[in-house]
Amino acid sequence: MVRPRRQVTVSPTLLDLLPSWELSLRAGHKSPGTIRSYLDSVRGLSAFLIDGGMRAEVDGVRAEEIRGFLARTAEVSSAGNAHKHFRNLRVFFGWLVAEGERAGDSPVAAVEAPKVDRKPVRPLTEQELARLLAVCAGDSWIDRRDTAIMRILMDNGMRVSALAGLRYSASDPEANDVWLGRHVLRIVLGDGEVYLAPLGRKSAAAVDRYLRARTRLKHASSPWLWLPERGVTAHGGDRRLTATGIQQMLHRRGEEAGIPGVFPHRFRHTMASGYLREGGDPLELMRVGGWKTPVMARHYADIAETGPPAEQARLSPGDRI
Repeated sequence: MVRPRRQVTVSPTLLDLLPSWELSLRAGHKSPGTIRSYLDSVRGLSAFLIDGGMRAEVDGVRAEEIRGFLARTAEVSSAGNAHKHFRNLRVFFGWLVAEGERAGDSPVAAVEAPKVDRKPVRPLTEQELARLLAVCAGDSWIDRRDTAIMRILMDNGMRVSALAGLRYSASDPEANDVWLGRHVLRIVLGDGEVYLAPLGRKSAAAVDRYLRARTRLKHASSPWLWLPERGVTAHGGDRRLTATGIQQMLHRRGEEAGIPGVFPHRFRHTMASGYLREGGDPLELMRVGGWKTPVMARHYADIAETGPPAEQARLSPGDRI
């Protein structure tokens, strides 16, 4: 008698279920920005697990691995970002359990929320910024990419989720967010509204230098601007340097330059406080930073040691370095 073969159930990976979760989030009327944040957290956890040789399967993720990912995020980025990932992953694993996609409880249920450090952020000095640029001054495509990312952050303090979400297409203007001729990058806000983030002369040249190297890469057809060194993918298999990947790169470059605590928000703080110290208009800072209300501009105005108003138009902070 021939016995029937026993069926082996294979647990899907975290990334396998991202498209289904995205559909669920859209059906729940979540904003594009919220959805992007949710998905980036899951991609970041998946990359952390794979890089560490751990299982990135839905049923394989354990509480200690969530803790490791959050600790790593706090180390290379900030406790605030770790707390954001905690909240996002709690929603994701709650959905997996409710949908019957994960056997057992959510691993996040056994994880304590990261404590958020409320200490003020110290801006980077011009000397520190110059050292960061120096450690990625080589001619490899990775050096060119990292230089371009840093110069963009120096110019406009772009949020890391927006930076990671930039698209590039040389043939389709609708799928391209890089407008070097106009010295701007197109950013889509959470509610679908678009704003244009300014680029200085050196930033535009740095992005162009990266793009020329990018055309020779194996995965140059990816719709995302920033390509990773290794095989990290967004859903659909397109190569993409995630927000977590950018945070890790900045942390690594900071260590190479001997500067502790280099993370994206420090660049935003550096840009805003430096802009106001040079006599920039807080209302114009709203446009540069992409804020809809003057609350954040007033916040930076309160903490910046502003000098007399500048008589000339603002020079790009990065163009001075």
